[in-house]
Amino acid sequence: MGTLDSKVAIVSGSGRGIGREIALKFAAEGAKVVVNDLDAEPAGETVAAIEAAGGTAVSCVGSVTEEGFAERFVQTAVDSFDGLDIIVNNAGYTWDSVIQKMTDEQWDAIIDVHLKAPFRILRAAQPVIAARVKKAKEAGEPIPCRKVVNISSIAGTGGNAGQANYSAAKAGITGLTKTIAKEWGRYNVTVNTVAFGFIKTRLTEAAAGGDSTIDIEGKKLKVGVNPNLLAAMEQMIPLGRAGTPTEAAGAVYLFCTPESDYISAQTLICGGGFNI
Repeated sequence: MGTLDSKVAIVSGSGRGIGREIALKFAAEGAKVVVNDLDAEPAGETVAAIEAAGGTAVSCVGSVTEEGFAERFVQTAVDSFDGLDIIVNNAGYTWDSVIQKMTDEQWDAIIDVHLKAPFRILRAAQPVIAARVKKAKEAGEPIPCRKVVNISSIAGTGGNAGQANYSAAKAGITGLTKTIAKEWGRYNVTVNTVAFGFIKTRLTEAAAGGDSTIDIEGKKLKVGVNPNLLAAMEQMIPLGRAGTPTEAAGAVYLFCTPESDYISAQTLICGGGFNI
């Protein structure tokens, strides 16, 4: 018996990195998972890994910023598994510049993926959750505690030079979390935020020469951190190292367990003791 048996979860950006580990963890605990990624291949790989381990998952491929994606994402959970119990807004990337060099395109793209997309997904989920709560009440059945976990960053709690767009979006997630927690409390939904510190992913891996890139909808964006800066950053972390995607997923999982059913509107920093 898993902690999340019979639960249905949707996890955006779960084809790679932290999102993949969240999906794997949920599935290992018994949840049925809707996996999302921009690209079909990594989404399919995550689904295959879940199924190989005895779990259940389907994919919903596409950009979280696309018109109509949010409704399709939610409906995939309903059509595939007849439910929606856990929402994790994880998808995102960075596109950095100091403010005088940051373009409107950079600003809008990062706000859209990190703040507007979670808003749209939650908006699309509300009618589904409200209808199921109403049905349970009319039948005299208990209302299960559903969970929302929005992903933020210590850039959103303390700012970070070169990331005005990302920091603003992640700070905005805090306001969104606290508001939806107040709106959805009547549905027995807890809404929390996990703010990550330095977690080793493809976005933060060492990039000697600064030439590491990712492809986001046809845009080649530089990622990675100078190895010397990485070493300096790790020295500032009380635990003495960066976190792993598996450890990051564990922080999200904490908010999805029955033990957290009376915790809502909170921000948990997963940063090895580093807090700015």
